[in-house]
Order: sequence, then structure tokens, then C-alpha cells
Amino acid sequence: MKSHSILFTASILAFSSLLMVSCTEPESMELEFGEPEAIADGFNFTEGPLWHPDGFLIFSDIPANRVYRWTPGETDAEVYIEPSENSNGISITPAGTIVLAQHAGKVSEVAEDSTLNSLAEEYEGSRLNSPNDLTVHSNGAIFFTDPPFGVSEEDKELDFSGVYRLDPSGELTLLFDEFEYPNGIALSPDEAHIYVNDSATGQIFRFDLTDDGEFENQTDFASVGERDDTGAADGMKTDSEGRLYSTGPGGLSVFDTEGNRMRLIEFEERITNLAWGGSDLSELYVTAPNSVYRVHTNVSGW
Repeated sequence: MKSHSILFTASILAFSSLLMVSCTEPESMELEFGEPEAIADGFNFTEGPLWHPDGFLIFSDIPANRVYRWTPGETDAEVYIEPSENSNGISITPAGTIVLAQHAGKVSEVAEDSTLNSLAEEYEGSRLNSPNDLTVHSNGAIFFTDPPFGVSEEDKELDFSGVYRLDPSGELTLLFDEFEYPNGIALSPDEAHIYVNDSATGQIFRFDLTDDGEFENQTDFASVGERDDTGAADGMKTDSEGRLYSTGPGGLSVFDTEGNRMRLIEFEERITNLAWGGSDLSELYVTAPNSVYRVHTNVSGW
């Protein structure tokens, strides 16, 4: 894993220029969200959207074992990576390298020739469960969740569901193991806090993130509600003002920085994850089992 450290630490400034968009909207402004519009459909179960700095969207189709690419103006998505080892969450490192959380029990990076290089497969000699979602710090550390979704009892080697930090050096550290099904994970814009939700309960916890990447001061931040036929606590993102967006029962919940739910955006089907995109990162791209949606907003992501 040490061979990958150069890719992770190449340029924090490059990462900032790729992902960060400044936003000056006042906190008092009224949030506006357009009607969700399907931009692509016909999939098995989409997840993990990421707006690529080159101006296109990529997302996972877990059962299809693929990552797709959709370019604005196109009516169809094309295969971007196959096989993806059942990738779920997708993010990007400071050096611009795409990283995947994979149900095959790995976290991997995508090489320039689209081959997959494993970054983490085991914790203390035991196979990871089913890495689900991830987020990348500006220092190159990858934070990811590892529930046991889809793991048979014979393949399961860990008796807990962890939240981990993978350092640029390749060192893997367990940070939290008290969730039943840890799922979505998101950093605050200033990287002072990190949010993790639990699909089993709908709870969202907020942790203070120390300078050395440890979790402190666990707070019961909010809840999207217990899982039902319309969904469960799943993907999360923050906007440039620190508001938190989480998919869950009934649609997409928007919380202010104190954990108060400000809005619930409804969709025609269960939704799974989201990403900010578009030229000014003011568009929300939201995945669902069969479709990918776009929602125009008057706020900016990061």
C-alpha cells in the first residue's frame, strides 16, 4: 500500500481546486429546490454518484458490477468501469484519483488504465465486510463505512460493523464500531466534523474530527426515521454552508447545522445517495434503484 502514497499526497491544492466551490449565500436565504428530473434510467440498483472535475457524472450499479458515466446533454449513460467488484460509494483523492468502496470487501483506487488497485481489504488480518460509502479528507485520508450488507455468514470474518480511516501511508484505523449498519458518511466543509448514519435506526451521529483524524465528542445529531418501504438512512453530503443532506425514508432530508430538519424532498422511488454537480456545483444528482435524478437548487455544494 505504500506504493500508493504518492498518489494520495501529490497535491492538496489540486484537490481544493477540483472540488471546492466558494459560496456566499446568506444563511437566511430561502432554500429552493426544483422538481427531480430523471436523467438516465434502466439500471438495477444505482449508488455512489460523483461529479468528476472534467464535467461528467459517474455512478455505481451494484448488481451490474459496473460504474457508469453520464455526460450532460446525453440521454444514455455509458459503461465507465467493468467489472467494478460491485462498487458502491465513489470519491476522489487530492491527486484526482477515483476511489471506490466495494461490496467485494475492498477499498480500491482506479488507475489511469481503469484497472483497480486495492488499497484495503483486511483489518488486523480479517476480511473487511462490505465497504459501503466513503469520503476523502483534504490531507488524503479516506474515511469509510463497512456494514455487512450482502456478506454471507461463511465469508464474514469481523463480528462488528466498523467506520475506518485509511491513511495515505496505507495504515487502516478502526474509529467506531457501535453502529449496526453504518452507511452514509460526510465531512463538514471545514473538516471539523464528520457525519455517519445507521441504516438500522435512521440515526445520524456527528463527531468532532481531531487534527490526527480521530473521532471525538459523539453527538446524536438528527434522524431520518426508521427504515420503511420508501427507504432507509443512506448516502449523505453537506453543502458549502454546512447543511447536511441525507437520503432516507420519504426522500431527501435537509438539516441545518443544529440538526433541525429544514426540508424533505420527495421522489417517485426510493433514493440511495447523492452528489453535488454541474459547473457551479448547484445541482444535486441523486441515485435510486432504477434511475438517476437531477435537482436544480439555489445553493452550492463542495
